Amino acid sequence: MSENDVIVIGAGPGGYVCAIRAAQLGRKVAIVEKKWLGGVCLNVGCIPTKALLKNAEIAHILRNGGKEFGFEIQDLKLDYNAAVQRSRRVADRLTKGVAFLMRKNQIDVHMGSAVFADANTITVTSDDGNMRDLSASDIVIATGASPMKIPGVEVDGKRVVTYEEAILQEQLPKSVVIIGAGPIGLEFATIWNRYGVEVTLVEMLPRIAPLEDEEVSEELAKVFGKQGIRILTSTKVVGTESLKTKVKVNVSGPEGDQTLDAEQVLVAVGFKANTEGLSLEGIGVQLGNAGAIVVDDRMATNIPGVWAIGDVTGKLMLAHVATAMGIVCAENIAGAETMKLDYEMLPRGIFCHPQVASFGLTEAQAKDRGYEVTLGRFPFRASGKALGLGDYDGWAKLVVDAKYGEILGAHLIGPEVTELLSEITLAQLMELTPAEIARNVHIHPTLSEVIMEAAHNAEGHAIHI
Repeated sequence: MSENDVIVIGAGPGGYVCAIRAAQLGRKVAIVEKKWLGGVCLNVGCIPTKALLKNAEIAHILRNGGKEFGFEIQDLKLDYNAAVQRSRRVADRLTKGVAFLMRKNQIDVHMGSAVFADANTITVTSDDGNMRDLSASDIVIATGASPMKIPGVEVDGKRVVTYEEAILQEQLPKSVVIIGAGPIGLEFATIWNRYGVEVTLVEMLPRIAPLEDEEVSEELAKVFGKQGIRILTSTKVVGTESLKTKVKVNVSGPEGDQTLDAEQVLVAVGFKANTEGLSLEGIGVQLGNAGAIVVDDRMATNIPGVWAIGDVTGKLMLAHVATAMGIVCAENIAGAETMKLDYEMLPRGIFCHPQVASFGLTEAQAKDRGYEVTLGRFPFRASGKALGLGDYDGWAKLVVDAKYGEILGAHLIGPEVTELLSEITLAQLMELTPAEIARNVHIHPTLSEVIMEAAHNAEGHAIHI
């Protein structure tokens, strides 16, 4: 039996950060990971996709940007395998970095699957079958989530794939149907489209990026259409049939029943919490919607000494949210000063092209809650920096309470907006208003001026529109 103060099950962005913070606060910590240090995000998720997106951006410029930027390339050859190998090097470097951080913070790492024996004890089984019991006064569950399945759609890892196979495959499909137009579907649509793949997006809900502001969805659909991406919304996938050289995708929507043919299908319809196999029922941990673990504001479950963070709680399935939850959890375990997370006000980002970034209430949600709403807008087409970059689709939109000037939300679509949003989330956290953002002098020319200009607009004295 190994004695610890804290055991963290899962070494993704939530788990390993929770372990580090707990160690910083003087706890003896062990972490258990079934597959990868860094979890899905570092290995086959957030990080390698961003590397692929950068390669896709360059590919797009080389294939389509010659006329605007004044160059011509004869017999251009794009090596997608090289892009994949670069993404693996990026992921591997960060994974090694996590291993270093574990050593630096004297955190014991145990590779294997964990099962609860009781509320303070887990049994870890390694790949070679060796079993070991670990005990602690506090155990944190950070096991993440897995892709949801669709009835009638069988994932075979070749013709019908999830994000994991899509990230790791070294050859491009000639054509692809993407089921689901959320962040994963939209990002892969961008990658593949920019390499010349024929892409069709199928979304069951009425619009792509269905959780975003309606105007964002509308703008993104317009730009995707110009890029040659076919979009089918309000369309349900009935089933798929994998053949030797293609997949038949049967769908039903406003255009009636039809069959789509593609070389590959990507299933990107959402995630379910990874709670199976932990024996949570044996210790009485409460589960909620879709099997997610129910936690309070401290990240505590209903069982004393058992905590949960990240995707397994179903709160907001994003890596940076898991990280924030991990820090709060560790601080609560240690009795240190901490804060309460407002999940509605945490940032969201989609790294397609154009990028999407948002937080808080949409315009419609704010009005539904009874707010008198003032909007602050500014288009990237009026930004000198965006025009200079040749990347000027989209805009910034602030949703503001007209009575008190409180920032209720922000919704951005355009170049590098995932890098711009934090100025607004910080302002909201610190209870600043658009007036302070407008008076904060921004470097010229920068994309961030769009935020300043939108704030001026919200205050009723727009400068450049």
